[in-house]
Amino acid sequence: MEKWIEERLIETIGLERYKHSLGVMNTAIELAEIYGVDIEKARKAGLLHDCAKFKDQINLLKMAYDFDIILDSVMEHNIQLLHGPIGSKIAEVEYNIKDRDVLDAIYYHTTGRERMTVLDKIIYIADYIEPGRNFKGVNEVRKLAYENLDKSILLAMDNTIKFVIDKGQLIHLDTIKSRNYLKIRLKLE
Repeated sequence: MEKWIEERLIETIGLERYKHSLGVMNTAIELAEIYGVDIEKARKAGLLHDCAKFKDQINLLKMAYDFDIILDSVMEHNIQLLHGPIGSKIAEVEYNIKDRDVLDAIYYHTTGRERMTVLDKIIYIADYIEPGRNFKGVNEVRKLAYENLDKSILLAMDNTIKFVIDKGQLIHLDTIKSRNYLKIRLKLE
């Protein structure tokens, strides 16, 4: 990755978030090698997935408006979900990423989506299991990610949905659609 990208990321998201992004990038590269995905795409999407998680308070709703991102009601009430769509735009505009696969993987890395590409899945799960993550259940998902990507994502989504419900927050429809799609797909295997 070019030095200016690393420097800009550290400046905008902070050193700790940058270290997390390196963990996601390295995990994404490992998974890309296993699942036959373009390593360069996995590297870029992994490193830039959180490029909209700014260390300074920035009005994400205004940024979404400025980027012409149409918000659904869940995102309006849970602005943490905005960093995927906004990050996709920032990666395109500020980091000159033009590859739609990379931009989509960044866009959906928090919610997932129905019919996720393998790259989408890799970035979603790499964000969940990168080595800096340490919470109940992560080791099981981490192990599963290297054996069966779909099963690991389904377990991660189940854990996340339970967590979100326990917090009394809204569940994004893309997550529900993604989970249901994977559940049906796995039943057919």
